[in-house]
Amino acid sequence: ADMFTKRTIKPHQAVATVDTASEALAVSISEKACVDMSYMSRLTGKTKEELAGELQGVIFRVPGQLEQDGTPHFVTADEYLSGNVRRKLRQAQRAAQQDPSFAVNVEALTASQPKDLDASEIEVRLGATWIDKEYIQQFMYETFNTPFYLQRSIEVNYSSFTAEWQIKGKSSVSYNDVAAYTTYGTSRANAYKILEDSLNLRDVRIYDTIEDADGKERRVLNAKETTLAAQKQQAIREAFRDWIWRDPERRQTLVRQYNEEMNSTRPREYDGSHITFGGMNPAITLREHQKSAIAHVLYGGNTLLAHEVGAGKTFEMVAAAMEAKRLGLCQKSLFVVPNHLTEQWASEFLRLYPSANILVTTKKDFETHNRKKFCARIATGDYDAIIMGHSQFERIPISRERQERLLYEQIDEITEGIAEVQASGGERFTVKQLERTRKSLEARLEKLQAEGRKDDVVTFEQLGVDRLFVDEAHNYKNLFLYTKMRNVAGLSTSDAQKSSDMFAKCRYMDEITGNRGVIFATGTPVSNSMTELYTMQRYLQYERLQELNMTHFDCWASRFGETVTALELAPEGTGYRARTRFSKFFNLPELMNLFKEVADIKTADQLNLPTPEVEYHNIVAQPTEHQQEMVRTLSERASLVHSGTVDPSQDNMLKITSDGRKLGLDQRIVNQMLPDEPGTKVNQCVDNIMQIWRDGEADKLTQLVFCDISTPQAKATASKAAKTLDNPLLHALEGAVPLPEQEPVFTVYDDIRQKLIAQGMPADQIAFIHEANTEVRKKELFSKVRTGQVRVLLGSTAKMGAGTNVQDRLVALHDLDCPWRPGDLAQRKGRIERQGNQNPLVHVYRYVTEGTFDAYLWQTVENKQKFISQIMTSKSPVRSCDDVDETALSFAEIKALCAGDPRIKERMDLDVEVSRLKLMKADHQSKQYRLEDQLLKYFPEEIEKHKGFIKGFESDLEVLAAHPHPEDGFAGMEIRGDLLTDKENAGAALLDACKEVRTSDPVQIGSYRGFTMLVEFEAWKQEYTLLLKGQMTHRATLGTDPRGNLTRIDNALAQMPQRLEAAKAQLDNLYQQQAAAKEEVGKPFLYEEELRSKNARLVELDTLLNIDGKGQAHAEAVVAKSTRPSVLDNLKRPVQPHSTDKKPKQHEEVR
Repeated sequence: ADMFTKRTIKPHQAVATVDTASEALAVSISEKACVDMSYMSRLTGKTKEELAGELQGVIFRVPGQLEQDGTPHFVTADEYLSGNVRRKLRQAQRAAQQDPSFAVNVEALTASQPKDLDASEIEVRLGATWIDKEYIQQFMYETFNTPFYLQRSIEVNYSSFTAEWQIKGKSSVSYNDVAAYTTYGTSRANAYKILEDSLNLRDVRIYDTIEDADGKERRVLNAKETTLAAQKQQAIREAFRDWIWRDPERRQTLVRQYNEEMNSTRPREYDGSHITFGGMNPAITLREHQKSAIAHVLYGGNTLLAHEVGAGKTFEMVAAAMEAKRLGLCQKSLFVVPNHLTEQWASEFLRLYPSANILVTTKKDFETHNRKKFCARIATGDYDAIIMGHSQFERIPISRERQERLLYEQIDEITEGIAEVQASGGERFTVKQLERTRKSLEARLEKLQAEGRKDDVVTFEQLGVDRLFVDEAHNYKNLFLYTKMRNVAGLSTSDAQKSSDMFAKCRYMDEITGNRGVIFATGTPVSNSMTELYTMQRYLQYERLQELNMTHFDCWASRFGETVTALELAPEGTGYRARTRFSKFFNLPELMNLFKEVADIKTADQLNLPTPEVEYHNIVAQPTEHQQEMVRTLSERASLVHSGTVDPSQDNMLKITSDGRKLGLDQRIVNQMLPDEPGTKVNQCVDNIMQIWRDGEADKLTQLVFCDISTPQAKATASKAAKTLDNPLLHALEGAVPLPEQEPVFTVYDDIRQKLIAQGMPADQIAFIHEANTEVRKKELFSKVRTGQVRVLLGSTAKMGAGTNVQDRLVALHDLDCPWRPGDLAQRKGRIERQGNQNPLVHVYRYVTEGTFDAYLWQTVENKQKFISQIMTSKSPVRSCDDVDETALSFAEIKALCAGDPRIKERMDLDVEVSRLKLMKADHQSKQYRLEDQLLKYFPEEIEKHKGFIKGFESDLEVLAAHPHPEDGFAGMEIRGDLLTDKENAGAALLDACKEVRTSDPVQIGSYRGFTMLVEFEAWKQEYTLLLKGQMTHRATLGTDPRGNLTRIDNALAQMPQRLEAAKAQLDNLYQQQAAAKEEVGKPFLYEEELRSKNARLVELDTLLNIDGKGQAHAEAVVAKSTRPSVLDNLKRPVQPHSTDKKPKQHEEVR
C-alpha cells in the first residue's frame, strides 16, 4: 500500500501570521470561508480600519449589515459585485446619502450594471405572466375592435395563484362581428376564445362529438376546423408581437420593467485557487475547474455541478464535503449515489482523503430488520460522510409531521388567497380555481392522516445530515409539475415518488441551511426536454423562483419557451407529419444568468481534457425484403391506432415503436424463424469488430458494443417463464413422457458472440456485461478489459454506462441501436472519449437500417440534443435559439441518410431562406422602433439641450471678457470672503480651502473672474476638482503646486471658445440626423413580397409532406403534440469543413 512508501495525507497547517492585508484576506477565506476582519487583524497586527483601507476595491462593506460585535460586515468583490446588482446599487446609493464612505460601493456597482436591453432584444410571448393584464386587455380591445358597449362585459382576468388567464364574457360578441369571427376567429372559435387559449399557452383544438358503433358518444378532433383556428391563433400572436412595442410610452415602461426583473443579475465567478485542502492525498492535484467548482459549493450555496462526463465530479464533491466540515460550514454530509457505485465511491473517497471517517451502506443494512439500527448509526455517529444508494435514500422517510405541516401551509396560503380575491371583488373564476386546488390538497392530507403512524421509524430529519450530495441527479428529473398546456410530450404531469421525496428533502435542507445544503452532480442535467432545466431550478433555487413569480411552470415557460409547429418523420418511418412542441427558446441570456446562480457548467470546449480524438462512422444497412414488408405492417397498425379502431390494450403506439426498434436492429428478434441475411446491421458490425480486432492484435486493443435491445436478460426472462411449471409432479411425468426441448431464444448478443468465434476470435476474449452480476465480478471483468485479456465487451447503456471505466485500450465503440436520450448517448461516448485512453484516435460506429424506425429514433435524439446544446454551452448564449450546433451534427447526418423525397431538399433550402428573411425583417422592424423613439424623444431633447449649451457658453464668454487679467498681473481671487491679489497667496489659500473639503458633494469656496468657485473631493482617486460656475460649469483638476493650479484654472476657462464651437457642430449634426431619420421612418421592408411568397410555398410543402407512403394524410396528426423539433431544421445547412481544431470527424458508409 502507498502508506508504507509515501505520504498519503497532507496535514493541515494553520497560518499564524502574515505581512500584508491581501495575504490575510486569502487566509481568512481559506480558513473561515468569509472576510473575518477580527481574524485578519490578529494575523497582521493591523487595525480593521487599516485593513479596510488597504483592501479598498477588493472587499466591500455591506450597507445595513453588521458583525456580531457591531463592527461593519465586509464581503469580497466577486460576491458583492454579483447577484442582483441593480438592487444592490439602490441600497448603496441610499447608504451613501447618509455615509459618504459608501461612494466606493456606488462607483463599483455602477460599473457592474448589466447593459440595458432594448425592445428589439426582448422577446415577449402572448401569455407572458410578467405583462400586466391591463396591456392584454388594451391589445384585445384595439385589435378586435371591441365595441365600446361590450368593453364592460368582456374583460381579461389573471389568477396569480393558479397562473391562469380567463377572458370573461368571451361569448357575448355577435356572430356578425368581423374581427371576432372572420379576421381573427372562425365560426367554431371566436377571436376571444382563441386569445384565451393563447394566453394559457394552449393550441386551439376543435372537437366534434360523434356516436361510435356501440352508440357511445366520443369526441374526435376536427382537423379542418382545427387547422383554420390554428392559422387565426398564429395571426393573433403575430399581431401581439407587432402591437406590444408599437407605442413608445408602453415600450419604455415594459423595457424598464423587464430590465429590472430579468436583466439585473451578474453571475459570480468562483476562484478556488486559495483553498488549502487539509488532509487530502498530496499525490493528487485537482484541476483548476475542480477547485473553482469546490469554491462554488463552499461560498455559493446550493450548486449543480453540470460538468461533462469524465470531468472529475466525484473528487469535486468529496473535497467540497471535507472542506465544508473543516471550515465548520457543515457537520455531516450524505452522499446519494447510484446503487451499483457505492463501493466505487467509497474507494475514491478514501483515495482522496485516506483518513476520512466514512460510513458506506450495503444491501443488508436496508433490509427491514436492519434499517432502523443502521439509521441510528448514522444519527449517532460522527462521520465525515455517509454514502448510500439512490433506492436506499428513498427508504428513509420525511417525518409525518413535516409532510402534514407542508400541506397545511399550502392550504392556508390558498385560503388566504381566496379571502384576498373575494375582498377585492375579484373573479368567481379565480375563486373556483383556488377552491379546486384546495380540495385536492385536503384530500392528500386526509389520505396521509388515514395511514397508521409508525413510531419506530428513523426519519430523514433525525439523521443529523446538513449537506446533501446527489450524484447522477438526472435520475430525479420526473418531478410533478402543473401546466395548462395540452399533453405536450416531455412535460411530466405524473408524480414519480422518488422525485417528490427528493423535493421534500431538498426543501428541508434549504430550511436548515439557508439554501446552502444541496449539491447535485450530473453530466447530463438536461437529457430529454426543457422541463428538466426547470426541475433542476425547483430543486436548487426554489426561493429564487418564488421571488420571480415562477413557481408555476407556465409562468417560466411563457418567459423563455415557445411552442412551434414543424415537420418531422412519422414514427412509422414511411411519411411526414406536422407536430407542435417546445423547440424554441428566447431571452436565453436571462434564463442562463438565473440558472448559473446555482449551475456550475463546464463543457468539453472549456475543460480541454486530454481525451482522444473521435472519428464517427455512420454505417447504413439496406433493409431486407422482410424488413420492408414488416415496416408496411407497422404503418397499417399505426393508422388503426390513430383512427381509434383498435383497443389500446391490444395495440398502441408504444408497442408499435417497440416493434419498430426491434425490427431496425434485426428481423430475427421479431420472428426468429426468419433468415440471417448478409449486409444487415449485425453482420456489418461483426465484420467491423473482426477487422479492428485483427488490426489491434499487437497492442491488445479493445472494443465496446452497446445494444439496449435483445439483451441476454431477455433470454433469461424467457427461460424463467419456461420454469414456472417446475414441480416434483412434472419431474415424474418427464420420466414417462419426454417433454419437447425449449427452443433457444434468439438474442443479438449470442449471435454476435457465435459469429466472432466462428471467424477466429477466442471465446475468452468476448464478454457480456450481464455476466458480471456482482460488484466483485464486475471489478474483475473491468480489470480484464483494461489489460486487454477481454477485447470485446457487449452491454446495455444502463449496465455499461456511468461508472464503467475501462478506457485504457479502447479503440472502437459500436452503437448497434439508438438510445432514447441524448444523455445516454453522452454516457456511451464517455466510456471511450475519456482521460486515460492510451489511443490518440478512437472510432465510434453508428448503425442505421434505412427505411425503418432507426432514422426516426436518431432524429428524436438529435432534436433533444439540439435543445441541450443551446442551453448547456459555455459560450454566452444567443438571445433566441432554435437551430442546431455542431454537437448534434453526427445525429443530423444519420437522419439525412434516410430521407428520400426530393421535395425535402426544396423545403430545407426554403426554410433557410425564410429564416434569413424573417431575421432581416425583425432587424428592419427594430430599426423602425428605434427611429420612432429617437424622433419622438431623443432628437427634440438633445437639440434643446445643445441650444442651451450654446447660449450658456456665449453668456460665459461675455462674463470672461468683462473680467480680464491686468497686463502682466493677476485678476485676484476671492477665497472664504478674502480678496487675494497676490498669486502665491491665492494659490496657497486655495490649497488650504481644499483640505477642508472631504466629500464628493461640491462645496463653495469663493469666486474668480466672475465665476463662482466650488471644490469636490474624489475619494476613489484621492484628488480635488475645482468647478467654475457661470451659466455652464468649467472643471479643472487640482494638483499640489499652488501656482500650477492657477494656470490650470485659466486653461480651463480658455477652453470655452473651442467648447462653444463643438456644441454648434454637434447641433448641426443633430439636425442632419433628425432629417435622415424622418426620411427613413415608415419605409416598408424591401423584401416583404419575397418573404410572403417563399413562406407560402413553405406552408404548401409542409402540407404536401404531411402525406404518408400510400397517399393518405394523417389528418389528426396535423395538430398532434410532442416535444421534438423539426426533422429538417438541422439538415438545412451543409456540414462545415472542419478546422484544424480538434473536432469529431464524420464518415458515411452505405453498404
